[in-house]
Amino acid sequence: MKKFFLTVIICLLSGIVFSQKIFEFTPACEAAYNEIIKLKIDTGKLLTEQARAENPNNLIPDLLDGYIDFFVLFFNEDRAEYNARKANFDKRLKAFDEGPQNNPFYRYCKALTYLQRAGVRIKFGERYSAGWDFKKANSLIKENRSKYRSFQLNNLISGPVTVAIGTVPKAYKWVTNLLGLKGSISEGMQLMRSLLNSNDRYANIFANEATFYYCYLMFYIENKPDEVFKYIQTKKLDIVNNHLFAYMAANLGINNKRNDYAKNVIQNRSLAPGYLSTPVWNFELGYLYLHKLELDNAILNLEKFANDFKGNFYLKDALQKISWAYYLKGDMAGAERFRLLCIKNGNTETDADKKAYKDAKSKVWPHAVLLKARILNDGGYNKEALALLQGKNINEFQKTEESLEFAYRLARINDDLERDNEAISFYQTAIRLGKNRQEYYAARAALQMGYIYEKRGQKSLAIAAFQQCINMEDHEYKDSLDQRAKAGIARCKGE
Repeated sequence: MKKFFLTVIICLLSGIVFSQKIFEFTPACEAAYNEIIKLKIDTGKLLTEQARAENPNNLIPDLLDGYIDFFVLFFNEDRAEYNARKANFDKRLKAFDEGPQNNPFYRYCKALTYLQRAGVRIKFGERYSAGWDFKKANSLIKENRSKYRSFQLNNLISGPVTVAIGTVPKAYKWVTNLLGLKGSISEGMQLMRSLLNSNDRYANIFANEATFYYCYLMFYIENKPDEVFKYIQTKKLDIVNNHLFAYMAANLGINNKRNDYAKNVIQNRSLAPGYLSTPVWNFELGYLYLHKLELDNAILNLEKFANDFKGNFYLKDALQKISWAYYLKGDMAGAERFRLLCIKNGNTETDADKKAYKDAKSKVWPHAVLLKARILNDGGYNKEALALLQGKNINEFQKTEESLEFAYRLARINDDLERDNEAISFYQTAIRLGKNRQEYYAARAALQMGYIYEKRGQKSLAIAAFQQCINMEDHEYKDSLDQRAKAGIARCKGE
């Protein structure tokens, strides 16, 4: 009888031990993660299920499911998908609570889940809830850093979060004050470099994800675009088979006026089955064709994006660009049709969408020559843009806003051609003409002057120019320009 009870007790205890939840990043989990981070979602999901079958008590497959939900919802913004998947975030948080709290992955998994949900909630207009999720993530990762200082993945969250808080525009500073958040650009970037330079096992596993964040931070916050593209090349990032890297390279290429480079990246990415299907590629291709004034191809791709995209972010912006293409083709019926769609569809959550909506509501078409020069300059075709403006002067334009845009565009072209003195002169003219107006040109002129002075090592002049940008009120792109100017001041002060 005693032996019988002893056997029962041993079996019960064994059952408890074997049913305990764990956080274990197994080789199967690593293989699944590597596919998911390439946006090879179908393969990643299959491998995640295989990892879960190996050990149903392992919670890392739940973490991997979170990446899948995040990428699907963030890139495609499909409301039906959101309604179907949003409960998964709470389910994962509850599942992680069943795991051992003395494991560094416990708080890490929860913090990442809160961050992923915050990003998704912003896309679906739930900004207040997103703010609280962001605060929870920040608190969890701070606690994890305190308890597990050698756990390198802490930096994967702490780095970008610390930088983001440190560059919050003045208009949103009340949010960070309310939530008790403090940030630092220099500290956040150091955390990212520490992670990327580490030989730790998890640092190596998550290196691609860390690289993605690091390149964006280096591009936008440290204002080192040339170093970013050099980094992509020297590190031999796989921009063919890794669609997340392909998206990053193309997106940053577009924003750095490397039109041909970005187009080459998109057209040469792997088209093998299993990758996340997203209209984003048509959106970016549409811009790239527009920048070369290949208007029919621009319309084709941007219309496909507008028809296939289920979300709202940058939809008004895309519709405005379609209307511009029809306008430059001389098809005013098409131009008017898409201008009305720009007013009706999408939202105004981003600065670009706000600008598109405002322009559409004004019912004023841009000066055709200035518009062509802008589009070419946006693609990095500066000589072609300059040729359009050659021989013209400010006094030729009847409207103040056109004179202002002419001065600003000449400044940007000269800036891109590294003719710094000419650029500064035209930037100063743009500031004089537009500092009390709602167009963004004057504020962006001050920001660009700050970049030139910073490049020259004239930090006091750079800070003054960045501050001038911030001091201008009630203009387009206020939040994003203020964020860049604030980052510039922090860099010059070494903060």
